[in-house]
Amino acid sequence: MSKKVGLVHSAAMISILTLISKGLGFLREIMIANRFGSGMETDTYFVAMTGTVIIMGTLGAALNTTLIPIFTEIGQKYGRRGKLKYFNNVVNLVLAITLIIVALGFIFSPIIIKILAKDFEGDQFLLAVKLHRIGMPIAIFLGLTYVFSGLLHSSQIFGPPAISGFPYNFVFLAYLIFFSREPNIVALMIVSVIAAFFQFFILVPATRHMGYRYRLGFNLRDRYLQKAMGLVLPVLVGSMVQQINVIIDKTLASGLVVGSISALNYASKINDVVIAVFIMAITTVVFPMLSEAFARDSLGDVKRILGQGINIILIITVPATIGLILLGEPIVYLFFQRNAFDEVATYMTSQALIFYSLGLVGSSLRLMLNKVYYSFQDTRTPMVNGMVAVVVNLVFNLILIKPMGHRGLALATSISATATTIALFISLRRKIGPIGLTRYLICFIKTLAASLIMGLVVFLIYYKLGALLPAIKLVQIIVLLASVALGALVYFALCIVFRVKELGLIVRKF
Repeated sequence: MSKKVGLVHSAAMISILTLISKGLGFLREIMIANRFGSGMETDTYFVAMTGTVIIMGTLGAALNTTLIPIFTEIGQKYGRRGKLKYFNNVVNLVLAITLIIVALGFIFSPIIIKILAKDFEGDQFLLAVKLHRIGMPIAIFLGLTYVFSGLLHSSQIFGPPAISGFPYNFVFLAYLIFFSREPNIVALMIVSVIAAFFQFFILVPATRHMGYRYRLGFNLRDRYLQKAMGLVLPVLVGSMVQQINVIIDKTLASGLVVGSISALNYASKINDVVIAVFIMAITTVVFPMLSEAFARDSLGDVKRILGQGINIILIITVPATIGLILLGEPIVYLFFQRNAFDEVATYMTSQALIFYSLGLVGSSLRLMLNKVYYSFQDTRTPMVNGMVAVVVNLVFNLILIKPMGHRGLALATSISATATTIALFISLRRKIGPIGLTRYLICFIKTLAASLIMGLVVFLIYYKLGALLPAIKLVQIIVLLASVALGALVYFALCIVFRVKELGLIVRKF
């Protein structure tokens, strides 16, 4: 029980901090939409940002994933000093790699933009190249952020990484509130670089408190560094194929009506709030626990931790899916539609959001299952699964884009996530034996039943009762919040009636 309480306690703390951070991020997206709308400039900015972060984001995520088990192993054998010595080696290696990436990215920027958005031409293409080059230093700060977070997570220090989004968003909000009277997309990219620096910098005091002091130089012969490089390649390939999905979607969307890329971007940001606030919190806490359990060769603890995490994810994502399907359009309208963000943008974004939400459960469970494989240093299975995901996504993109436009791209992403998650479950059961699939299925059925009844309550309150009230935005916001609050109460009450035991643990801890 203590492990379960510890999981919930840490996840709750991260969720609260991340919720605040994502709230600020959501406000940032609202203000960007307000200032810049959903058109040529924002399409260009989002493509340039993708080109800026895609390489280091992929490599950084792979490093973070492989470093945590190795940090844990070194800490158990050589203590904190050994861990910090290895960490310094990694920091210098990542600095060298990111400087090379920035130089190459600057040189090959036109080619990168042409790959990401094949239909950009003329002034839009030149603007995309300019924005991409300005944003390349983000790769350095992003790489360091991943490595520093990996060290802290391996030591089960979750607070500083959880609040790293605070300074990132504050920089954006300061610019958007005080300095963006005349919208300038180039200035927005410069602000993105400054924000990325402060996101990394806030992690430095926590590592210094651990006793870390930076030193120049790195040793490529370090056996743990070589081990990490051997493990990171499959994770890197797996992360890259996920980014390939993003590239494919943006490339295909660049040939659709203007605003399609922005609509997909805003919709995915809303959908990702659930994953970032709750699911990433759970997987962040679970990963070091799983790594420690595997290091102790305790398969029973592994299965208990996994079961706890999966059922909590189902409790969160199933009602969230129903809620986003029902309230996708009013959420986009109430929070985004103003000034440059018009009715067309609202409709396009809400449609993409609905189809992205269909894959929310699958995407969330896949994050958890990947952590399980990584914790016992099996990086090959998630890599192969990621490759399959790209193929499935591409096939359904080509099938659905003609009849459904950008909505088909969102739906293809959801289908791919769900199908590959099922494959991961099957593979994991073959690898470690029974993992409690019946228990997960029972939890899913209970939460789905509670969610459907919740959805009916939300529908009646917002669409029926709300239609009788004045069509004033403030009134509609109040009705939306009231319907969400009452729907949540109904859902939690039904989960108690249906005896969803993980919910009881969450409630007791809060």
